[in-house]
Formats: sequence, structure tokens, C-alpha cells
Amino acid sequence: MTSTELAHPALEPFDLGTLALRNRFAVAPMSRISAEPDGTPTAQMAEYYREYAAGGFGLIITEGIYPDPVHSQGYFNQPGLVTGRHLAGWRAVVDAVHAAGAPIVAQLMHAGAISQGNAYGFETIGPSAVQPRGQMMSDYGGVGGPWNAPREMTARDIDDVVAGYVAAAENARQAGFNGVEIHAANGYLLDQFLTDYTNQRTDEYGGPVENRIRLTARVLRALRDALGNFPIGVRLSQTKVNDFTYRWPGAEADARIVFAAVADATYLHIASEGRNFLETAQFPGGATITQLARDISGRPVIANGGMHVLPQAADTLTGGHADVLSLGTGALANPDLPRRVETGAELASFDHEMLHPMATLDSTAAWRARNS
Repeated sequence: MTSTELAHPALEPFDLGTLALRNRFAVAPMSRISAEPDGTPTAQMAEYYREYAAGGFGLIITEGIYPDPVHSQGYFNQPGLVTGRHLAGWRAVVDAVHAAGAPIVAQLMHAGAISQGNAYGFETIGPSAVQPRGQMMSDYGGVGGPWNAPREMTARDIDDVVAGYVAAAENARQAGFNGVEIHAANGYLLDQFLTDYTNQRTDEYGGPVENRIRLTARVLRALRDALGNFPIGVRLSQTKVNDFTYRWPGAEADARIVFAAVADATYLHIASEGRNFLETAQFPGGATITQLARDISGRPVIANGGMHVLPQAADTLTGGHADVLSLGTGALANPDLPRRVETGAELASFDHEMLHPMATLDSTAAWRARNS
């Protein structure tokens, strides 16, 4: 019998810190740029997230939410967690998800140098004045062409970023979220500090990997001081939205330092940025990055990348590589994926047209109307 004919291990419940999950399937954070222009979540967004909870997912992780009204916003129509209107909009989302039986975690994201749409009008900032690789993303409202080089951050800028994360995390708790996730992956600000070629600083945040992970560790420590035992995850990756080929230069040695620095997190979420899990997870010595994250940090780990391929998903769990699986495109195509796995129903294939001409909820609704 194949693993799809057996009871899938991802259907087992799991305690992610204090978060009691009904199964090990999580919805990965996916930017949908469908908030109001001022960053307020909409009723359409509440229904979008509710559908995943009703479809049986054990955990919902939101799209990246900008944490401050200055430099952090990455895309126009990205939601924020800054104003009273933002909080009210998110309360409606949280209430809808809770009513459908799932916990929901707010992912907090500072775009840094790869911001391509900031309604507040500020210039981009980054660890160093290094132009980001790649091109702006048209699916997310980018005008095409390269990003501008950011302004190098001052010590005051760094303090302000940390304060913004703390304020947004406190707002998330007030809005009813079950936890927060620090987005330190995929080429956004905290990952720009971790990445050697975007971080050319000579202060305590630059140079060796111990210094380059320092800002992420500082944000985590500040949130832990402010929130106590409230669940706090950290998302990390090697690859980026603007650089699929990047790997940590020290490979496993860097990973050990990185994971030790964030061991105070409730969980670690290792992202693959649209790649297959094994394509980005395996170190030359054979160990997977998620396996190492579990061993070094002592925390549960969420794996990401191709987890809608059910035999691979099962092997990831039973092989000790991770504890929970997050799904992006697989969840978009199958908002009821856990229910389908329970019943043995066939999974629908993801069609990239669901995100065209832009990665909005309206585009997905139009695709569904055309294909119903």
C-alpha cells in the first residue's frame, strides 16, 4: 500500500509549544496583497483564511504583515498591524478562523531593501547600501526592473525596527492571534542582515555569521521580554524571493550558529521559497536543515516545500526531519487538503493562473469562476 492509502502521519495531532494542533498540516504564509490601501484586512480576507480552517488545516500562518508605519511595508495593499483599524480588521479574521476550529499566527515582516510598494512613502533601508539582486515582482505590484539600493541603516534605525516588531506583536496578541512568527527568511530585512553579500557592515551586526544573525536574535529576545510565554516562531531560509540559488556560505557550520541563536523561539519554520524541500534542505554531509534545526535548537520545526506531495510529506515526518508541514501552492489549490487526505480524495493541481495578473484574492476568485 502507498502512503496515501494509509493513515497519513500528518493527520496526527501535535502540540506546537502551547498551540494544540488537530493535525500537522499548516498553511504557509503567502502574500495576497488584498487589504485596503491603508493596510486594513477585509471581509474577503476573513473568508479566505476561514476557508483553510474549515478545510481542516491544523494551523494558519498569515501572509507577511508589516509592523511599522515607516519603512517596513513591502507591497501596496499589504496588511499591517499598526493602527486601530488594522486591529479591528484582524480581529474579524481571527474570529472567523477560530470559529472554524483552528489557531492562527500572525507573521510579522519587514521588507527592508526589497520593498516595492510603501504607502507611507519612505525610502528603502537595509543593512548596507547594496542593490538587491533580481527584479521587482509584477505579480505583487512591482513596476518591473531592479530595486533601488537602500539607505544603510543607522543604530537608531535598528532600534526603531526592533520597537516596531514589539509593538506589532503586542497588537497581534490584542487582536486575538494565537502567536506571532518573525519573518527572518526569503530575502526580507532580517534575512538581508544574515546574508553575507547584502550585509557589509563593520559593526556588531556585520562580519561573521554570529553577528549577522544578531538582529534576528535581538528581535526574538525583545518579543519574548514583552510577551512572556506567548508563542513566537521564527522563519528562516537559505533561498530568497530574489535569489533562488543562495545557500549559507558556511553550510552546516553556519546553520548550527543560526539555530543556536534563536533557540528561545517556540518553533522554527524553515522555508524553501517555492523550491522542493529536498532541493534546498540537504547539506553536503547529508543532514537536512530542518533536522539540524530540531537538534540544535531543541524546538519543533515546520518544514516547507512540496509538502502536497504526500509520500514526501510522510517521509519528512517519519524520518525525523520536521514536526509540522507548511503548504503554499498545495493549500491554494486545495483549501480543504487535510479533509481530502483523510478521505483519500484526489488533490487538485496548482495552476499559476490563480495568481495572475496579480497575486490577489480577486484573481483567485476569477480563476475559480472560470474553472467551475
